[in-house]
Amino acid sequence: MKKVISLLIIGLLFTGCSNDKKPEVTPVTTPEPTIEPTPVPLDHDTYDSLYVIANKTHPLSEDFEPTDLVVPDVLATRDGLELRQEAATALETMFEAAKADDITLRFGSGYRSYSTQQRLFNNYVAKDGEESANRYSARPGESEHQTGWAVDISDGSMNNWLKNSFKNTPEGQWLAENSYLYGFVLRYPEGKEDITGYIYEPWHFRYIGIDEALKIKESGLTLEEFYGYMN
Repeated sequence: MKKVISLLIIGLLFTGCSNDKKPEVTPVTTPEPTIEPTPVPLDHDTYDSLYVIANKTHPLSEDFEPTDLVVPDVLATRDGLELRQEAATALETMFEAAKADDITLRFGSGYRSYSTQQRLFNNYVAKDGEESANRYSARPGESEHQTGWAVDISDGSMNNWLKNSFKNTPEGQWLAENSYLYGFVLRYPEGKEDITGYIYEPWHFRYIGIDEALKIKESGLTLEEFYGYMN
């Protein structure tokens, strides 16, 4: 009996050793890297911050005005348009890069004071009514232009100035593909009105710095989503 059991064990061991089938290996999947935004203080008294968010729920104070406003040396719709120094330098670099690609951009709007925004918004309300105006124009204090970091850009001809058709122009397409390389992001993307509070504006870009612009571009998120300013 013992001999039979021993033979069975030897047979099983032999069978196991002669099995050419390789053991199944569970593939290891590497998770996609998580894009981590730079921490931004929720204290909106820090209006001078590069990361300040101005929108309908986080307004700026009436007396806020950046102290480092300059006039960028670029083709513009009129004289005297200003941006904060860092944004102005980046805009000049971006316009030069576009020119090298045979793209002519025109600077249409930069910093606006609280009082200027008040006048503009009132004019739009008189023209289209408050509800409609509030979809495409900001109330005073709620405009990104007051931060000095926002810019409206047009094609050189101005034929598509402040029009959705700008997205289909070589200039609009160049900006959509390349603006992040110079620190600018499309601020009010298509299909995001319920988040940003404003209609799609293919001409409106916000300077946020090259590192952050790259992360925001890759995330596909708005500034509100990326930085958690959803309320």
